[in-house]
Order: sequence, then C-alpha cells, then structure tokens
Amino acid sequence: MISAKKVIISTAVTGSVHVPSMSEFLPITPDQIGQAAVESAQAGAAIIHLHARHAVDGSPAFEPEVFGEFLPRIAAETDAVVNISTGGASSMTVQERLAAATTFSPELASLNMGTMNFVAAGAAARITDWRFEWEKQFLENTYKNPFKNTFDQIEYTLKELGEGQGTRFEFECYDIGHLYSLAHFVDRGLVKAPFLIQGVFGVLGGIGADHANLSHMVTIADKLFGNDYHFSAFAAGRTQFQFATHSAWLGGHVRVGLEDNLYIRKGVKSSSNAEQVTKMVGVLEDLGRDIATPDEARDMLGLKGKAATNI
Repeated sequence: MISAKKVIISTAVTGSVHVPSMSEFLPITPDQIGQAAVESAQAGAAIIHLHARHAVDGSPAFEPEVFGEFLPRIAAETDAVVNISTGGASSMTVQERLAAATTFSPELASLNMGTMNFVAAGAAARITDWRFEWEKQFLENTYKNPFKNTFDQIEYTLKELGEGQGTRFEFECYDIGHLYSLAHFVDRGLVKAPFLIQGVFGVLGGIGADHANLSHMVTIADKLFGNDYHFSAFAAGRTQFQFATHSAWLGGHVRVGLEDNLYIRKGVKSSSNAEQVTKMVGVLEDLGRDIATPDEARDMLGLKGKAATNI
C-alpha cells in the first residue's frame, strides 16, 4: 500500500440501497443531492461519490439527465473530484449502470469487483411507516436477487470508461476474492498503478465488519499489489467510523456518507453528510493526519483533471 502523507476523504452522499423511509435526512432530489455534495466538499471531502434518484419518489435512477440536474452545480461550486457510481441497482443492466459515467466522463468512477449477494432485506422488517410504495419490495428483493458484475462486465467497463475515456476507478472490494479478481485485470494490463482499492465491510453477503478482516485485506493487497495501490475502507452501519479510523491508522484513506451509514452516533441519525465529514476530520486531526485537498487527491490517484470531464 502507498502510505499517503495526507488522507483523502470520500463522501458517498445518497447511494441506492437506503430507502427514503429510513431517514428524513437522506438526499433524494437533485437540489438535495447537490447541496449535500457542496456542503461535504466545504467540510473537507476531496471526493464526492454519487448516485442519482428520481425526485418524485427517491427510487434509484441511472438516466444521465437526472445526474445532469446536480452535477453542474457540484462542478461550479466546488473543486471536488466527482466519482460517479457504476453500481446503480441490481435491477439495472450494465449499460444503464454506465450511462451517466460514459456521458459525463468523470475523473473517477466506482467499480464493484464481482457478482455478489448484497442483502438489505432485514431493514424492511424494521420499518413500519413507508413513504413510497416501491421501497419495501425493493429491499425484500435483495434477498433473492444478487448484484451482478461478471468478468465480462468488469472488462467492458474498464475498456469503455477507463481506456476509452481516461476515467480511473474506485475498485470496491467486498471480499478477499475481489482482490484476486482485481489482480487478474492488473496482470492483463487493464488496470494501471496507482489505483484506489475501497475495502467494503459489513454488507450481508460480503466480508464481515471484523477489524481482523480489514487487516487481512491490507495484508493480501500488499502481497498482490505492493506499493501500486492506495487503500481506503468503510463499513456499512454502526461501525462506519471505527473502520475509517482503522484505515487511516494503517496509512490509508477514508469514506463516510449517508450511503453507508444513516447515524452520526448510537441512536442519533446524522442530519447531513457534512456532519459525518466534520466528525471524520476531527478524528483524523486527533490521529495527527493531514487532510488532502481535491488537487492533492488528483495527484495521488493520477486523475486526468476536472477540465477533461464532460461535467
């Protein structure tokens, strides 16, 4: 792992798994997503990880025109690195999941490194007051429908978006096997250093939120990639800040945001993404770690620069 002198904070502002009934603070509309991104950047985030939602009901959206309702504001009001998700939702085709990224050609895009069970069905049993009709079935369907990202889909993404447009990737690794999948594409020359590995813990169907797993993931990544990669980590749910702190302590980077955790502390919902960023900045300062600016993040990750995007 490249032990960075400064920590890159990524903020995932809305995602596509949490449904609006889970929190009144979850950004849904373009104005809310744009505002959340701007506030997060002002609080210290260098990278903004973005999904889109339909404003009428908060359901996951892939259409470039929906992304186009908030991306220009983020570009105009911040210098943050825009990271467009290629994850979308399990119901979307790979072409749909790539539609926004291939349209706007961002500096960075997320890429899940494998087909997997990604189960959020348990949350449905804890919700009694539903805001929208689609939400309950959407959550329950995760119990029987996996998230699909086969090797041919990963290769298509790397060639179409990476080689074709110069976008680099946040490689989301939900298990140790995903590191070996990434190594396959590195060996074939489709992924070049320096690259960003995002370790994801605590999703049902992926690796558990056990700190020994985080240490093990770094050990295996070091074995496979040496000093060719930057590492970041987050855990879904209540251990979010613990895992971000662990990652920073190891010399890595961090990710926070309402996509990953709806709470700021036990029993207290986070009122905004910026609140989580501010808390993380305080933790990093206590650890003696400096915070990377967007341009410093660009330099570390070898990004093509804001001017080379279509935003």
